[in-house]
Amino acid sequence: MTELQNAAKAAATRPRIQPAEEGDDRPLSVSARLGRLQFHQSGKFRVLQLADIQDGPKVSKDTVKLIEASLDATRPDIVIFTGNQIAGYDPAYAQTTRKRRWSAAAGISSKTASPKSSEASERFEAALERTRAFVRATVEQLVRPLADRGIPWAVTFGNHDFQCGLSNAEIESICREFPGCVNPEPTGGESGLGDANSANSVGSMDSAEDAGFVQLRAESYLPNQRVFACEPGTFALPVADVDHTMSVLGLVLLDSGDYARSGGYGSPSAEALRFLAEVPEMMRAQSQEIGRSQEPAVPCMVFQHFPVQQYYQLLKPAAANAARAIEGYRNFAGKHYVLDEEKTLPGSYLGEGVSCPDADSGEFAILEQHDYFAISAGHDHRNAFVGTVPVSREMASADAQTAASPGKVGGLMMIASPTSGFGSYGPVPQKRAARLIEFDIRHPYEPRTQLLEYGELVGKPSAGKAYAYGMTSESKPESEGVDLLHRPTWWSKLLTWLRKK
Repeated sequence: MTELQNAAKAAATRPRIQPAEEGDDRPLSVSARLGRLQFHQSGKFRVLQLADIQDGPKVSKDTVKLIEASLDATRPDIVIFTGNQIAGYDPAYAQTTRKRRWSAAAGISSKTASPKSSEASERFEAALERTRAFVRATVEQLVRPLADRGIPWAVTFGNHDFQCGLSNAEIESICREFPGCVNPEPTGGESGLGDANSANSVGSMDSAEDAGFVQLRAESYLPNQRVFACEPGTFALPVADVDHTMSVLGLVLLDSGDYARSGGYGSPSAEALRFLAEVPEMMRAQSQEIGRSQEPAVPCMVFQHFPVQQYYQLLKPAAANAARAIEGYRNFAGKHYVLDEEKTLPGSYLGEGVSCPDADSGEFAILEQHDYFAISAGHDHRNAFVGTVPVSREMASADAQTAASPGKVGGLMMIASPTSGFGSYGPVPQKRAARLIEFDIRHPYEPRTQLLEYGELVGKPSAGKAYAYGMTSESKPESEGVDLLHRPTWWSKLLTWLRKK
């Protein structure tokens, strides 16, 4: 393919957004104007993904500038934060931080898993309160541009958020304090899925026919929006057609886990995986229950923090000294890869190995078998690529303008998004970016996507805080990640095998 053909192909995949009219003080989000996630009269629907902001209580001004410029340039219906908003290892959290979910916080005795005295207990509680205030400050800085523009937003979690000392459930609760958040209220316990036909499984319901989903609060900017709830950071949002007669697609946020006891990164919970498998059918059933035509299951796209192992299918092996070759991580260590240009879109780039969990949780098989057409992940701050891998199953993929009918799907779109933040490692500052994903009602399961890079939207960064990625001890704080360059030990492999039994 020639450079001219590559440029033409890249241009064809870049959504064209018209700026908002001057003096129009309505919410920038068209869905917020309508009160629900819905395709516009123009036939478009837009999602803005912000990945790996990963900053402390004082968020970089350049990060905020990127968010503001991205919102004004794209006018998204909803913004999705895909984890690691909070740099839990930041020095501000020194008294409450925990490296792993099962380890004691810095201010707690590792032997007793509790403060050593009542005085120590009081100090630790005071430290937790400071941590809550710091997290609240971070969230406020990140979502103020969204509140100013009337844009709803949703959040899931990564492997660093909880390290501040607060659970994902508590961080999510803090997020719901701010206008525009669409994360659903908890329903008792960590999980709210239960039986999809139980009115108590996902929160308070208006009637029996509403079982399986909840209605959002007015403060979410989407008072007429339904949401399917599971666990903190795991839930699903149906998106309606222009006339609000059927659900065209679903946006699923999935908490992909943090760390595994056997080493490396973790996986989604069993409950979250069950929810993932059931959501497309649950959305179909919901539409029928409220009198809308919806024969097949509703195709969905999932947003999460960790990439799955199958992202390596978009790469191809290369010699260690090949141009732009990158070594894989852990299970893939010792092998080098480059992007497979036959499977990925022009403009994609690979800046580090795909750092996925060691164990295959079965998530990809669920996506193959249960009406998913795309997945978008962050985590790898210096990767930005989009590609498609084959899938082998039937799925409802008809044009949304007509009655949906089962049809063969060409593949699963897999998206890797770079960091949107300036508080941690990543590509050069000008390449920090948000990602726009635009759906068209004429072909809703073939979205277009583009990166909104800081250099193009804003210009030269004002601060020198951001640092480029390099695999050296100085390039990343010690607690920022795990040892990815080394293969799993035989012991960790054994533990992983035993847990699968």
